[in-house]
Amino acid sequence: MSEVVAKPVTKATVLLIDDQPMIGEAVRRMLAGEADIAYHYLKDPTKALETAETIKPTVILQDLVMPEIEGLEVVKLFRANESTREIPMIVLSTKEEASTKAQAFALGANDYIVKLPDRLELLARIRYHSKGYIAQLERNEAYQQLEKSQKLIASEVASAAEYVQSLLPAKFTEGKVKTDWRFVPSTGLSGDTFGYHWIDDRYFAFYLLDVVGHGVAAALLSVSALNSLRSGALPGVNFLDPGEVMTGLNNRFQMSQQGEKCFTAWYGVYDSEERVVRYAGGGHPPALLLTGENAETATMIDLNSTGPVVGTFEEMDYPTDTVQVGPYGVLFVYSDGVFEIEIEGRKTWPFKEFLSYMDKTGRQGAPAMELLMKHTLDLSVEHKWEDDFSIFTLTL
Repeated sequence: MSEVVAKPVTKATVLLIDDQPMIGEAVRRMLAGEADIAYHYLKDPTKALETAETIKPTVILQDLVMPEIEGLEVVKLFRANESTREIPMIVLSTKEEASTKAQAFALGANDYIVKLPDRLELLARIRYHSKGYIAQLERNEAYQQLEKSQKLIASEVASAAEYVQSLLPAKFTEGKVKTDWRFVPSTGLSGDTFGYHWIDDRYFAFYLLDVVGHGVAAALLSVSALNSLRSGALPGVNFLDPGEVMTGLNNRFQMSQQGEKCFTAWYGVYDSEERVVRYAGGGHPPALLLTGENAETATMIDLNSTGPVVGTFEEMDYPTDTVQVGPYGVLFVYSDGVFEIEIEGRKTWPFKEFLSYMDKTGRQGAPAMELLMKHTLDLSVEHKWEDDFSIFTLTL
């Protein structure tokens, strides 16, 4: 069904409420021949509200003294009714008394004329008040349409955000690799995404992408790149070789073809038989590996990468690095939103302090992420993350 759109008001519509037909006729003659003014007369003031709601006047001329109901009472009725309270009202009276005028204005009248006024004066006042009211109606209509559009956009963005988050992986609580993660987007549509999956029974791939910016464009790019990794849709790429994967991403997602959007990325493959992690990255913070004989004696290793941000340079080769994992191994992969927070003094939390914090708390595995979330919120001047908070951990 097509939506019914209200037609814009283009002319003044006058409603005169006066118990004297001779006044009604006199005003009709004053307005006769004015193409931009439609005229309506009502003798019975008890039907004022009903009539006004039907014809929708842009200005009401209201007699002050009528036998059925006091004119000022009619003014009060109009102002108490939601559909008429904003319509301009011009009180017509034979009295030129300051107290009567003051009372009329106090009750909500917009103007006061001693009847009968000069024709040109009446036309001028009708047009003046009608023009202002019509402009108000147009503004209200515009605001309503804008609000409706914003609600529709917000609903669509919320649906898109739900879809993006639905792509995040399940948490593995059993098996050779256990996983957990935390993800808090800073906006409805974020530029962060991550995933992991078994390539086969031996090799486990894991990755995190951080698109520059937020919103629809960033989310679309992150989802597209994520799907390329999940489905293995990078032609000619060996997904067991992280360097090849990063090179394939760079070739596939050049920023000149992506609305000038680029992203950082970190990609790793865990060999569960040899307990080796091979990894590569582009412009991304280093993953952190705690490894050793046990949690107490484990040391933290920065798995840094030297490749450039994905999409910024053509024909780039990304090197693959390798690290051995001991009997104890906990790996954290994250975006810069977990540590780039504004702390006291309007400065950013130093990365070295972040590393020191993770060295102390990371041995607790998955609970370390909750501790990190609480710690960064406590440090933040505004107690919020300014960027997407994305981190996952692998227990190897």
